[in-house]
Amino acid sequence: MATVSKKMTADERRAQILAVAAEEFALGGLHGTSTETIARRAEITQAYVFRLFGSKKALFIQVVQRAFEQLTGAMREAAGDRTGLEALSAMGLTYDSLLGDRTALLLQLQGFAAASEPEVRDAVRDSFARMWGTVADTTGLEPVTVKSFLAFGMLLNNSAALELRDVDEPWALGVRTRIQPGLFTHITSETNQ
Repeated sequence: MATVSKKMTADERRAQILAVAAEEFALGGLHGTSTETIARRAEITQAYVFRLFGSKKALFIQVVQRAFEQLTGAMREAAGDRTGLEALSAMGLTYDSLLGDRTALLLQLQGFAAASEPEVRDAVRDSFARMWGTVADTTGLEPVTVKSFLAFGMLLNNSAALELRDVDEPWALGVRTRIQPGLFTHITSETNQ
C-alpha cells in the first residue's frame, strides 16, 4: 500500500524553506547561494520562494536575523534573574555551547560578510544592537565590559568557524583558551554586594 504524504501547511512550508535556506546561506553566503538550489532542496518552485519572501536578499536577511535572535534569546534565558558578572558568566557558558551549531555560527559570519549591501548591513546592525542591548540590560554592566564580552565572543566565533579545536599549534591553543570565572572582573567597576 502506497503511503500518502501529508500536505504541508503554509507555516510548515515556510519553516522548511527557512531551514533549508539557513543551511545553504551558511555555506554559500548571500551571493554564492541560489534560490534555485533552495527551492530544489525544499521540493518547491523558485517562484514559490519569491512569493513567500519577495527576494533572495529578504530571505537571507530573515535567516541571518533568526540566527542572531536564537543566540540572543538563549543568552537572555541563560541569565535568568541574575545580573552583573553572574549573568555575564551564564551568558558566556551558553554562548560557548551554542558555537557547536555550525549553521547559526556561519550565518552570523555570512551576515557580516554581506554587510556591503545596505539592507543586510542595517539588519545585521539591528541584530547586533539587540544582542548588545540584551547583554547590557540584563547584566547592568558598563559598556567597556559589554564590549569586552562581545569582542571575546567574536574571537570565539572565528575560532569555531576555523575549527581551531582540530589545530595542535601553540597559537591555536592560545585562541582556544577557555574563559575563566572572573575574566571580566578586572574590567568592570562592579562591586560585590
